[in-house]
Amino acid sequence: MVRGRRQIARDLEWQIAIIDGCMFPAFVYQQFRFFLYINIQSTMSTRRVLMAMSGGLDSSMAAMLLQEEGYEMVGVTMKTWDNAQIEGSEKETGCCNLESVNDARNLAVSLGFPHYVLDIKEEFEEYIIKDFVGQYLAGRTPNPCVLCNVHIKWAALLKRADKLACSYIATGHYARIAEYDNKYVIKKGIDTDKDQSYSLWGLTQDFLKKTLFPLGSYRKDKIRKLALDAGFKDIANKRESYEICFIPDDDYRGFLKRQVRGLEEKVDGGDFMDSGGRLLGKHKGYPFYTIGQRKGLNIALGEPMYVKKIIPETNTIVIGKEEELYNRVFTVCGINCIKYEIIPQGMKLSIKIRYKSPAYPGRVYQSDDDTARVELDEKVKAITPGQSAVFYENDDVVGGGFIEKVEDIL
Repeated sequence: MVRGRRQIARDLEWQIAIIDGCMFPAFVYQQFRFFLYINIQSTMSTRRVLMAMSGGLDSSMAAMLLQEEGYEMVGVTMKTWDNAQIEGSEKETGCCNLESVNDARNLAVSLGFPHYVLDIKEEFEEYIIKDFVGQYLAGRTPNPCVLCNVHIKWAALLKRADKLACSYIATGHYARIAEYDNKYVIKKGIDTDKDQSYSLWGLTQDFLKKTLFPLGSYRKDKIRKLALDAGFKDIANKRESYEICFIPDDDYRGFLKRQVRGLEEKVDGGDFMDSGGRLLGKHKGYPFYTIGQRKGLNIALGEPMYVKKIIPETNTIVIGKEEELYNRVFTVCGINCIKYEIIPQGMKLSIKIRYKSPAYPGRVYQSDDDTARVELDEKVKAITPGQSAVFYENDDVVGGGFIEKVEDIL
């Protein structure tokens, strides 16, 4: 299919050359030449892809694979956050530093396609950073990557793709896209250890129909070998970053303190309580704790205790024994349905409640376009408000939403 389109383009260019060598009336000449030129542009633009490049192994090899398939590539690296402003950080890390931008540009140059840097720091701070801080101040544990994918990265990529006459955008995510009855569905990547479909549940049909995931059918070790075989040793051996891109030191508490002036003083000295309302001690402030946390509580009660619930209105942290963390019923808001217009009532699905967790069997009862009640077959540890719940039917992402409230059901 790729060779066919490229051959068509070459044939059209050849016809232009013939026309240029013939004697035609000026108006006929111009009409023929313009018609053929438009056909060339139309044919080639359907194969032009805007590739999101972080400078790392995955996006670099995704670009190489697409180019080998015959796509015309344009690279872009998005600058979302200036990590140099982090106090005490010896150097920038993650996907937004100068080294990563240069790595992405050098890869593009070596493969022979243009590369651009897209500065979206203003939009990123306005939407992602403010939401991240706001979620913690509301007693939740946010998932910024999901929001960033939908509201920042994909929106910014598609906008730039239109300007650069690219028909598709592509990323280095380990996921796949299938089409069922004119509906695009995200599928798990075949490498279950690297599958990233969980963080993509918010993508709409408008985004999916223009998206390519070239790595979805590969295993990570194969991608690394391809990089080595292609001579990209430095990229193949590059360390992966697992931190949140704007918190490269992995200290979200320090980040919150820098973002909210006087936060530490405002929330210090809140109450640790048990499920029965008994005062157990004092804590350092509710935003600095997450559901399921055991380490760092600095309270001795003779047995391990865990954060069970966060109550921001009273600056209270409810702690309990490990068995108290298990629940099976919760509500989800902000739902995005991908596979169906609305999830069939009581549909049996597999549900992931965090990125690294397994999927648990359960049923989903969608009450309206925005909310649903989820009932798992068994109790699961540390279901956390603010995190994503993603619904799977086999390998297909049916949809997902944000965990809103966990019900205490015996």
